[in-house]
Order: sequence, then structure tokens, then C-alpha cells
Amino acid sequence: MNKVIQFLLSRVVIVSLLIIIQLMFLLVLIFGVSKYISVLYTILEVLSIMLVIVVVISNDNPSYKLAWTIVILILPIVGGLFYLLRGNNYIPKKQRRSLENFLSEHEDILSQSSEVETAFSNEHPKDASISKFISAAGNYPIWSHTTVEYLSTGERMHQRLLEELQLAKQFIFMEYFIVDQGEMWDSIYAILKQKADAGVEVFFMYDDLGCIQTLPTGFDAMLRADGIKVAIFNPYRPQLNLMVNHRDHRKITVIDGKVGFCGGINIADEYINVIERFGHWKDTAVLLRGEAVWNLSTMFLSLWNFASTEKLMLEPYLTTRHQAKSDGYVQPFGDSPRYPLKISENTYLNIISKATRYVYITTPYLIIDHNMQTALIRAAHSGVDVRIITPHIPDKWYVHLTTQSYYETLIKAGVKIYEYTPGFIHAKMILSDDDLSIVGTVNLDYRSLYLHFECGVILYQSSVIQTIKKDFHDILQNSMAVTLENTRKVPILNRLLRSFLRLFAPLM
Repeated sequence: MNKVIQFLLSRVVIVSLLIIIQLMFLLVLIFGVSKYISVLYTILEVLSIMLVIVVVISNDNPSYKLAWTIVILILPIVGGLFYLLRGNNYIPKKQRRSLENFLSEHEDILSQSSEVETAFSNEHPKDASISKFISAAGNYPIWSHTTVEYLSTGERMHQRLLEELQLAKQFIFMEYFIVDQGEMWDSIYAILKQKADAGVEVFFMYDDLGCIQTLPTGFDAMLRADGIKVAIFNPYRPQLNLMVNHRDHRKITVIDGKVGFCGGINIADEYINVIERFGHWKDTAVLLRGEAVWNLSTMFLSLWNFASTEKLMLEPYLTTRHQAKSDGYVQPFGDSPRYPLKISENTYLNIISKATRYVYITTPYLIIDHNMQTALIRAAHSGVDVRIITPHIPDKWYVHLTTQSYYETLIKAGVKIYEYTPGFIHAKMILSDDDLSIVGTVNLDYRSLYLHFECGVILYQSSVIQTIKKDFHDILQNSMAVTLENTRKVPILNRLLRSFLRLFAPLM
């Protein structure tokens, strides 16, 4: 009972209720003019049709557009409002200018070309187009002189993060989607306070909606009182906000511009299996040391200046590029609703289309559009060994049912699907032909590919790729192969529910 009361009094419930009240007031205002209701309804229908035209001619994914068109036409008033709040890719002019000004003001730094780009293109022409696309679409160059450590569990990542934070001398950047108080946070927080006291600049950024049920009111003030600079991405306020749809889903740590972390691991105890929420939590990350950390720094600084009133100059944090021993090539990249070319989606499509032997994927959610599904099917039909691992124990039942709705079509085409039976696999990775791999924050769903700020690290010709491949096969040993027979034994009501949810998959 206490938990129910605590939930009802939480900020997420209160703010959501206030937003709903605003929507209801708007609807009451609209329908309150009863003598003009027929005229008003006609006007609203015309506005809905106009909104549908806007949706159709937008550059969004066709499946995404179709789902929202159905919602708007079936519910011409509520559907249109819901689309404006939850479906549009709009970034207000002020915020958009903030990102664009950041890029233009520091163009000389951000447009630095990596000296290794030409060498990489000559040595590995198959993968060069992938690297060039990322560089052109997002200004994220490819680097050598970088060592990579693969962190195959949240526990290992936590241990290495604490060790590296202790060595910080100049500055620390941390950016996370979810932060929850507990053993993991407490151990990190103790070091951050210690470093701030010692004169190290500590910058901490978190997504407000991602943390709204995990952090107490005044959490940011508590950090500031300890000398830590804080930015809250896109605060969830009791007002109609067209940008509430965009969340900062990145997980980045940068230490002194020398060391960087990136992967699927947030700061919460389930990620290190101190507590159990959905069985065993399997997650991964990478630790970078060397030149490629520069890309992670630019990602953090760009979004910090977007979210914070305390703007930072790039020069003190980016002028020096630290070198380490080369082990292949490394290219951290970011993705954003601002980019007209969807970097994550197109990079995945490029990797799948270029694979000649195998493509291995781990993802907590498999909610894909026609292009991604076609690419996977085409690869399987071409003799490529395509394997995908998803969770067996879901965190969201409706998302898991939607994920399972794709199984039959993919398996028929020769794609091998597995579910991680010990629990929830949250790792977001792709691995192909022993040549390249991505470890990052990108889920194979519409929100990650179209609406969130995301990041990842793509490795080319690195010895770490074999370590990642071994870990993938270890995960397979703890996973259940989903057969065509399994997909056909699903009860009819379950199938109908999956089909219904699939219709609205782009909205999840």
C-alpha cells in the first residue's frame, strides 16, 4: 500500500496529471462551444487532414508515418494532439539553433579530418563507405592510436569505471539516461565528490524523464552543493511540450579527454546485478583510451551546451588529442533527431548489406521497419549467417510481444532468433565478418532510431572484435533457439494481440 501511495505522489504522476488536465481543459474548451460544434468538428477534421499531409510528406520512416496517420484519422482531435506530443520529430527553433550554433562556432575544431581516413580507405575499401558516411553525416572522424577494452558485464564496467575515475586530474564528463540511488551510484558519487573537492571539474548530465522515478526532488541541488556541475536534459514539466518526445539515451563517461566509456550500462543496481528485476541482467560497454575519446568529448559538450545555461567552450577540453597504441580503427558516433540522415539506422543497414559471412546482433527490443527487416532477410537469403539475441524475460510485456511478432517472418527467411533465458539482455551490439563491431546505446526500435539522442562505438579490424565474438557465443550457450514451430504454437488470442500491437509498433 505504501508503494502505491508513493507512486501516486511521485513527480511523474503529478506532472503527467497536470498535463492531462491541460489537455482536458483544451478539449472541454473546444467542445464547450456546443452551438458551433458541427462547424468546429469540421474545422478540426480539416486540420487533422492537414496534419496527416504534414506527416506523409515528412522525411520520417514510412512505417512510422503510417501508424500515426491511422491514429490521427481515427481520433482526429486526440490523435493529432497525441502526435504533436509523442510522435513528431520537431525540435523548437531556439534549441535547434543552440545545436547549430555550437557546430558553426567551433567548425574549425569539429571538422578536423582524421589523418587515418585515407589509409583506412586504402586498406579496407569494404568498410570505408561506412566510415565515410558516419564522418559526413555527423562529423565523427575515424581514429587509430586508440586501445579498446571490451567490458562484457555491468559488474566489470563498474569496476573499471571506479578505477579510472580515481585517476582523474583535470575534468570528468558523465552523461546517462537512468541514474538510480544505490550501491552503484553511491560508489561513483563518493569519487565525484572527492575529485570535485580536489579541484577536478566534474560535469554530470542526466535525462529527466529517464530518472523521474529513480531520483528524488532536489537531486541536482545536492550535486551542486558538492561542487559538481549539473545539467538536466529536457526537464519534464507540467506543460505541453513538443520536445518531450526527445530523450537523451546516451551513456558516456570521459576522463581528462584520455579515457572514455560507452555502452548500454546506466547507473543503477540492476545493471550490475546487485538487485534482480528481470532475471540476470546482461549488458556490455567499451573503454577507450587514446585519440577516439575526442569524439565522445564532442558529443558530451554539444549536448551539454544544448541542455545547460552554463555554456562551455570546446578549446580547453578538445585541443589536445591523446594517443595510445593502435589496435585497428575506432569511430565513436552520435545520433540525434536533428540529423536528416539517421546515422544509427543507416550504419546498421550498411553493415548488414555488406556482410558476406555473418551478422550477429543483440538487442533488448526488436521493433524494426520494412527496410531493416528486408535487409536482414536479404542477407539470410544470400547465405549470410544472421543471428539475433533478444531477452527471454522482458522488462515491458507489450514491447516483448511486439518483438516476438517479427520472429516468424524472419525465421522463415533463415534468420536465427534466440532468447537469453537467464533474464534480460540489454546489450546493444552488432558484429560482422570478424571485421567490425558496434557497442553502444542504440536499440533496434523506432524510438532509438528516430527520436532519441544516442551514441555508439564502431570498431574496425580490432583484436577486441574476437573477444566480442567469443562473448556472443557464450551468450548463445545461455539462450534458447526460437524455432518456426515455436512461433506457430502461439495461441490465437496472443497472435491477435501481437498483430494489434505490431500495427502501433512505431509508437512504442
